Amino acid sequence: MKRGFGVAGVVALLALSVAAHAADASGTWNGSFDFEGSSVPLTFHLTAANGTVTGTVEGLPTSPAGIHDGKVSGDTITFWVNTDYEGQTYKLVYTGKLSAAGDEIAFNFGTDDGSWSAQLTATKGTGAAAGAGQPAGDVTGTWKGSFDFNGTPWPLTLHLTSTAGAVTGTIEGLPTTPAEIHDGKVDGDTVTFWVNTDYQGQTYKLEYTGKIAAGQIVFTFGTEDGSWSAPLTVTKNSGQ
Repeated sequence: MKRGFGVAGVVALLALSVAAHAADASGTWNGSFDFEGSSVPLTFHLTAANGTVTGTVEGLPTSPAGIHDGKVSGDTITFWVNTDYEGQTYKLVYTGKLSAAGDEIAFNFGTDDGSWSAQLTATKGTGAAAGAGQPAGDVTGTWKGSFDFNGTPWPLTLHLTSTAGAVTGTIEGLPTTPAEIHDGKVDGDTVTFWVNTDYQGQTYKLEYTGKIAAGQIVFTFGTEDGSWSAPLTVTKNSGQ
């Protein structure tokens, strides 16, 4: 009888241990993976309970993507999502290992037919965000700010769209307006691009490097030869 209670007690403790470990998967997790040479940030919003996982993945072409068939078994997390890319829908299957400390998940993921796969390590935390309620690394929206030019504030409006680590859009307010954005990229909390503009009969290439923070992007920008530069902080337009 005592042996029976002892075995039952061990089983109960193991069950509680597994449940506690599974619960560690709950929270917001941030990471990025390499896609054709570009870093693509993803944010996972996970809720683990009774061996199941629910939530969303933000940062894929279809965003947010709802998690399906989410499960936790010990330190292993599995689920799949659907996302669209270049007009086709893909099923992406995720398998993650939760670290012993409970602060990282190492994912292997890819298409269900095995034709493409990638690795991603996500860390627990809120991470950098482009704006309130906006996924980390997503700079989509209208941003407004001004920089100092010879003692005069010069307002600019940035219309940005970010998808799978690429940034497109325009800048209004430069002498050539709207100025089209070229080679736009997001890598973690950094956004970069360049534009051409004319000033006093000459064309200049202006290079922008911005740090994404809560509700704002802090840029340093200037001519590609370094002969002129300026700081610029833009905030996300309300309602975006």
